[in-house]
Amino acid sequence: MSPAEYKNGGKSLAINYSFSESPFGNILVASTEKGICYMAFENDKNTALGDLKHKFPNAFFEKQDALQKNALSIFDKDWTKLNTIKLHLKGTDFQLKVWESLLTIPMGKLSTYRSLAEKIGNPKASRAVGTAIGSNPVAFLIPCHRVIQSTGHLGGYRWGNERKQLIVGWEGSQIYS
Repeated sequence: MSPAEYKNGGKSLAINYSFSESPFGNILVASTEKGICYMAFENDKNTALGDLKHKFPNAFFEKQDALQKNALSIFDKDWTKLNTIKLHLKGTDFQLKVWESLLTIPMGKLSTYRSLAEKIGNPKASRAVGTAIGSNPVAFLIPCHRVIQSTGHLGGYRWGNERKQLIVGWEGSQIYS
């Protein structure tokens, strides 16, 4: 997103959103005309919509469009469309670099914060990588759940460690079924 598009939510920024069920709980998906800008697991629809509106305070909001339907198809084992899902994100250059590197982790595989820091050319930035991962605005589509601690522990997850464990297990089972 350009600074003009998201400055204070962008007065002319139209965001379409929808709620759906996923194998990991209720999910809110939001998009602009350019792509998915927000995806979050949340059981309470009012809380989810409030969080979205807080992130884009001056945008105007409408109901579902085809972009969300396409993004949600991944939960129906239709990964053929995964590379066609367009994202429209705002973030620092560092965050965007980290999120882009997350997209290279294959489904069903895991990486570590340290490995990602090395991959982006900043081997001492494991903590900063963790912070960037924690601010990922699109749950599941940017697979922050595929990153674990070097010790083998799952580490944290913005939408709960139990959900992270479920997603990691589900992805592992899907690639072999």
